[in-house]
Amino acid sequence: MTQLIPQAKAYLEAFNQMPQLQSLKAQEVRDLFAQFPPVEVELAPLAKVEDRLIPVSDDAEIKVRIYTPEGEGPFPLFVYYHGGGWVIGDLETADASCRMIANRTERVVVSVDYRMAPEYKFPIPVQDSYAALEWVSQNAAALNANASNIVVGGDSAGGNLSAVVSMMARDQNGPAISAQVLIYPVTDLAYDTRSYKEFSEGYGLDRDLMIWFGDYYINHPFDAKNIYIAPLRADNLKNLPSAFVVTAECDVLRDEGIAYANRLRDAGVKVEAYTEPGIIHGYFTNMAVFPEQIKDTISKIAQFINTSTKVTQANR
Repeated sequence: MTQLIPQAKAYLEAFNQMPQLQSLKAQEVRDLFAQFPPVEVELAPLAKVEDRLIPVSDDAEIKVRIYTPEGEGPFPLFVYYHGGGWVIGDLETADASCRMIANRTERVVVSVDYRMAPEYKFPIPVQDSYAALEWVSQNAAALNANASNIVVGGDSAGGNLSAVVSMMARDQNGPAISAQVLIYPVTDLAYDTRSYKEFSEGYGLDRDLMIWFGDYYINHPFDAKNIYIAPLRADNLKNLPSAFVVTAECDVLRDEGIAYANRLRDAGVKVEAYTEPGIIHGYFTNMAVFPEQIKDTISKIAQFINTSTKVTQANR
C-alpha cells in the first residue's frame, strides 16, 4: 500500500478490521454502518436546506434534499445521486459534500434518495433517478432555479446513474443537461480490468464486494450488458453532455472510469478527466478523513461546469 496517502492508509487499517461486507446480507451492512455515530464536520453555510417528497410513479414517492446557496437567484441546478453500489447509502451519506457543492458552485443542489436494491432492483433506481431529473426540470422555477442549466453528478453508483440519465435524456428527448460529473463511476460490470486485479482486496471496495453489489442490483446475468447498467458498452455515446470524470488511483473502478472518459472523448464529447493520486474509492463523501481532497475535487468540478455550461448556453 505504498501508493496510498497517509489518510487513506490509516482509514483502510481501521476499515479492514471490520467484517467483510460481502459476507453479510444487504440489511446487515446497512445496520452495521448505522451503528457508527455521525462524525462532526464543519458544514458549508447555505441559505436553506429542505427535505421534500416527490412522485416518481403513480404509486411511489422518494425523498430529495434541496440545498439553496446564498444569493438572489434564479440559480443553475445540480442533481446529485449518492453512491453505495445501488444497495447502501442515503441523503446523509452525501450531505456534507452536497453542501459544499452548492456553496462552491452557487447552484441549487437536489440530492436524490432513489430506491435501492435488493428490494428495488434494476430498473427501479434508474427510473427513480430519471423521474427526479424530470421533476427538477419541471419545478425549477419553484426552486428559484433555472431549468436551462442543469448538471447531473454523483459518486460510484451515483456516477453510474448520472451517466445513465444523461443517455436517457438524450434518447428520450428529455430535460436538457448541461454537463455530467462522474466521480469514480461504475461504467461496466465485467470486473476484469487491470485496476480490478491490482486493487482486488484490501482497498475498501474489494472486487468481491463490487460483485456483491452488482449481483444485488441486476435481475439476470444478461442485465450486465444493458447499456443503462453498463454505459461503457453503449455503441453510441455521441451528443451527450460535457463530462468531468474523476477516478481514484487505488480503486477497482479506476480503469473503467478512464475507459468511459476516453469513449466519450472519441465520440466527440467534451471531456475533462483526471485521477486523484494515492486515494481510494469512497473518498468524495468521507469529509472526516479526506476534507482537503474533497475541497480540491469540488473546486475542479466548479471550474469545469462554469466553463462548459457557459459554452453550452452560448451554443443554444
